[in-house]
Amino acid sequence: MLDADTGGGLAVGVEADAHLDAVGSEAIGGLVSMSATKGKPILPPAYLGASLAAMIAVHFVAPAIHLLSFPVTLTGLGPICAGVALNIAADRAFKALGTTVRPFERSKALVTTGVFALSRNPMYLGMVLILLGAALLLGTLTPFVVVVLFAILLDVRFIRAEERMLAEAFGDDWCAYRRRVRRWL
Repeated sequence: MLDADTGGGLAVGVEADAHLDAVGSEAIGGLVSMSATKGKPILPPAYLGASLAAMIAVHFVAPAIHLLSFPVTLTGLGPICAGVALNIAADRAFKALGTTVRPFERSKALVTTGVFALSRNPMYLGMVLILLGAALLLGTLTPFVVVVLFAILLDVRFIRAEERMLAEAFGDDWCAYRRRVRRWL
């Protein structure tokens, strides 16, 4: 299972606050949300939790079209399990190479094997799969809108900046990996 304080993104190494202080938010496109109380970055698991809460809320407040009924809704367990497995495998790959999982931290290594041979962002893909599974379990249309918005948020707020950092850190190795492996799947 992921640690509560992990970011779930590509390997990108240095404490987030120290890195932001050193290079400024413009170096990463100004895309880091900061919590109002501590000035610390809001990490992807927080967005995942908020998205799950939003899905449940829109399911009950504005369900729109009822798409699936029980027991078909149980098909949502598959994507949830796959998403959790992707996150665990990616987390282990990071730890095996001694690099960070937190977004916007400098990586010590470019992880390209295991689940990273299938997706450049297996942890983010895993989070999207978890939300997709939850939407299937709920069985109504509106939770699927949250899944799409979450994927867009990850791309804009995290992936683009992380990939710029990886390109700077790993140069030609990153470019070769990027040509070989798709961003999502």
